[in-house]
Amino acid sequence: MSAAEHQDYIQSKINPLLEALVTQLLLDKPDDPAPYMVSWLCKEAKLPAPGGMAGATMGPPQHRSSVNEGVLQEEIGRLKEYIRDLEAKCGIKAPPEEDEHHEEDDEDDEDEEDEDTVEEMPAMPPKAYASRGPRQSVSAEAYGKWNQKKAFVAPVYQKGDDQKARIQAVLEQSFLFRNLEEKDMKTVIDAMQEKVVSAGTRIIQQGDDGDCLFVVESGTIDCYKKFPGEDDEKLVKVCQSGDAFGELALLYNCPRAASVNARDNCVLWQLDRESFNHIVKEAASKKRELYEGFLKKVPLLESMDAYERSKIADALKTETYKDGDVIVSQGEPGDKFYIVEEGKAVATKSFVQGQSPQEVMQFGSGDYFGELALLKNEPRAANVIAKSDLRVAALDRRSFKRLLGNLEDILKRNTARYE
Repeated sequence: MSAAEHQDYIQSKINPLLEALVTQLLLDKPDDPAPYMVSWLCKEAKLPAPGGMAGATMGPPQHRSSVNEGVLQEEIGRLKEYIRDLEAKCGIKAPPEEDEHHEEDDEDDEDEEDEDTVEEMPAMPPKAYASRGPRQSVSAEAYGKWNQKKAFVAPVYQKGDDQKARIQAVLEQSFLFRNLEEKDMKTVIDAMQEKVVSAGTRIIQQGDDGDCLFVVESGTIDCYKKFPGEDDEKLVKVCQSGDAFGELALLYNCPRAASVNARDNCVLWQLDRESFNHIVKEAASKKRELYEGFLKKVPLLESMDAYERSKIADALKTETYKDGDVIVSQGEPGDKFYIVEEGKAVATKSFVQGQSPQEVMQFGSGDYFGELALLKNEPRAANVIAKSDLRVAALDRRSFKRLLGNLEDILKRNTARYE
């Protein structure tokens, strides 16, 4: 099967399903997307949900019943295996999984170019999904012989210092931009174009192609969606200062999922697709790869596979400290795990009550501390103090449990080395 045939298959068979699934996920925002997706797919295919899952995951979180975790893990494992088969057939190199007795691979990972042609696609799971008719593409931006990636120069729209400061204050409130490096943040600010709209203006029309996203500086935005079989649009979301909208079309290369109106006079900042892809998405991808590399070095997490590591990498949040700042204090409750991205820190410990703390360890880029806080509700065993401007990636216990659930029990097998 040629690359063109693959592209046609994705657009005609896979994209309509993904568009509907992603839209429903964004509307319901389930705490645990995996069982929700399994249940939704079973419903679409008119198949019985796996045991213990029927009706458990659809609808708002507050209305869900408990899920049979054993059945769910088995189903997720099956889906992950199917994805690996697809990757093997398509010539996509999956991230290597470490042997559980090694802290890290002996060889450095090497980037490989995606192959543009493959021999054949594997057979799809039994019982094809019912066709919904022709719909627009919803795949992420793909590059290959048919879509060459070009050298990118970000546009620059002149702004005063006060405007730049206002834009940065807004971007730092948005989850899409708040973790950008300083240089990437500056590039995004320069590339954003001011758009002033009056009350009642329809900014986005559901179903149209999307080529930009918007960040709200001031004013109120109403998002409406027209559902199949209904005549009237329904209000599904309200955006205010610091919120972004229109990002779905850029993240998934799909048509606009909802219509957007200005409730009152608004000031918006507009970012085009090309700038978003080259600045925001690439920065997020690089940071994710960096975090996954750090996580491979943590012995406590060595039993995690590549998929689980990627979930943790996505949940890590950047924190910054100044020289002399105390990150953790001996004796205080611990609920966060830290990885040093940039800078230096030292650990100090008082071995006798009233004694001055003594330096016991130093930390640099790629080092980690506080990992037992993910598993044990115990006081910190030492102080950790920044010895320069410091940037760390942090993960709290609550997020860890929400993402990995009962895997916590598996990880406890590795805690003996810390006793």
